Amino acid sequence: MSTSYTPGTHRDTPVEEPTLGALVHDLSEQTSALVRSEVELAKAELAAKGKSAGMGAGLFGAAGLLGFFAAAVLITTAILALDLALPAWLAALIVGVVLLAAAGIAALLGKKKVADAGSPVPERAAHGVKQDVATLKGGQA
Repeated sequence: MSTSYTPGTHRDTPVEEPTLGALVHDLSEQTSALVRSEVELAKAELAAKGKSAGMGAGLFGAAGLLGFFAAAVLITTAILALDLALPAWLAALIVGVVLLAAAGIAALLGKKKVADAGSPVPERAAHGVKQDVATLKGGQA
């Protein structure tokens, strides 16, 4: 057993250093606690993101339904307006082609937005784990 002296104490008072077994035990407990806390952080972060995404999806659903009804009325209005100058079948065909072109553009823009969104990885938790691994590899406390 080795002894050392803690600064600021009486020189005659030896301080016992922990044994290797105690240090390994402490390392094991602290590593387990660290992993548990990182998992809890990831769960909390994903829950917050999931709740926000769920609310957004619900609002998008409501907007989509209302937009569908409004679009049906406007499409009917466009066909009836064109029917004044063209045969009904041609008016419906023109409106249908315009709608298909708009749908194609919307699909391309949607695909780009989804690709730009990135992955749903919990960034803060992942960053914390990377720092912990770097610290352990570097032997820093």
